[in-house]
Amino acid sequence: MKRRKFLQNTAAVTAGAIVVPTIVPSTVFGKNAPSNKIFVGQIGCGRIARGHDLPGTIQHDVARVVAVADLDSKRVAEGKQLIENMYARKTGQENYLDVKTYDDYKEMLLDDGIDAVIISTPDHWHSQPAIEAALAGKDIYLQKPTSLTITEGRLLSDIVHRQGVILQVGTQQRSSTQFRVAAELVRNGRIGKLHTVKVGLPGDPGGPLFEKMPVPENLNFDMWLGSTPEVPYTERGVHPNEGYGRPGWLRLENYGAGMITGWGQHHYDSAAWGMDTEFTGPISVESVAQFPKSGSWNVHGDFMVKHEYENGITAFTSGGFPNGIRYEGTEGWIFVTRGAYRATASDPIPEGATKALDASDPKILESKIGENEIHLYESKEQHGNWLDCIQSQKAPISPVEIGHRACSVCLVSHIAMKIPGILNWDPKAEKFINNDLANSMLSRPQRYPYGTNYINI
Repeated sequence: MKRRKFLQNTAAVTAGAIVVPTIVPSTVFGKNAPSNKIFVGQIGCGRIARGHDLPGTIQHDVARVVAVADLDSKRVAEGKQLIENMYARKTGQENYLDVKTYDDYKEMLLDDGIDAVIISTPDHWHSQPAIEAALAGKDIYLQKPTSLTITEGRLLSDIVHRQGVILQVGTQQRSSTQFRVAAELVRNGRIGKLHTVKVGLPGDPGGPLFEKMPVPENLNFDMWLGSTPEVPYTERGVHPNEGYGRPGWLRLENYGAGMITGWGQHHYDSAAWGMDTEFTGPISVESVAQFPKSGSWNVHGDFMVKHEYENGITAFTSGGFPNGIRYEGTEGWIFVTRGAYRATASDPIPEGATKALDASDPKILESKIGENEIHLYESKEQHGNWLDCIQSQKAPISPVEIGHRACSVCLVSHIAMKIPGILNWDPKAEKFINNDLANSMLSRPQRYPYGTNYINI
């Protein structure tokens, strides 16, 4: 039984057995009682944790971030200081919290005092700690992409469902009003029959060749590499040793797939909401893409992907479209984007971004959704929704299976960038039809002892 649930049950039994003395502080059994708090551990304390996940979680009074784990000792120390400072400002108490530190997240998962974890690690370190957290009975907030392979994503979803934990994927566009409104209008036929979706998503540029460097003493580089191949250390291939700028691993295929997974899961997740394809995927995919011919960075640059769906919708993705999602129907179009919102300072949104929500006719956006029409899940903030669902045990707005399906669109697109022609995809079996080469890319080799292949499931 989880610590929090045990405390809740114990408090209930105790309340029925004794009369609580008046000298007991109200906080013991009030809204601030330990049983009403969710004790959270932060796994990975880099750019996205510091600028997005920690502020997003700590703003909610129900949460207490009590621990931090990172394989960079500098980031552990600075993460501890950051969290303690945030609580000092929030409460007005200088020494409100003494945050525990771990250099290995697996030790954090053994702590029965931690109810839930936030995973804000590099992409190649998403599925494994999420699976291990689920096996440890922890609820999970997982940054996207949910996985770097279809095989790992399927395993993650299956284990989360088996364990009965709450997993929220960090596709926070679902908690932005304009994305829900756009999807509701499309699903309720305000632009007629939807036939085409255009997703604007840029690529990444190439760069110079990075020279081998000594590994900093503060970094456990072998663990950082994890299941990926052993390679020489370069600071620009990992993360800055000083500061929290955009890390170079984002442009290396060992650790991610480029913008197709970096931002693709956000937009494909939102598009699927309007397309009513959240629990399936395309039936065909075709792509052309440019890749760097020199230098160390090797993720895709400019590209275009075409997806065809069983319901007759065709989707196109390219950096040539405005960043966002354009739904086109027989009676008009709707375009939705983040507007001026940025999760991090380096988000690929141009200055003076277009309106967050636009349509071929302004009257489309003024249309009210009737009582008997489709009303989509409403959330005001992604981290808050996760915490609410931990307490209520209801499904979050971005559950693991929907996250896996959106991520799968990214991954089959990335595979199509490497193989010319049309690839036929079976979204039920999660395999390509009659293409052994494409199917061989549904998983990756894993370097022992790291990787999901070596988890005791």
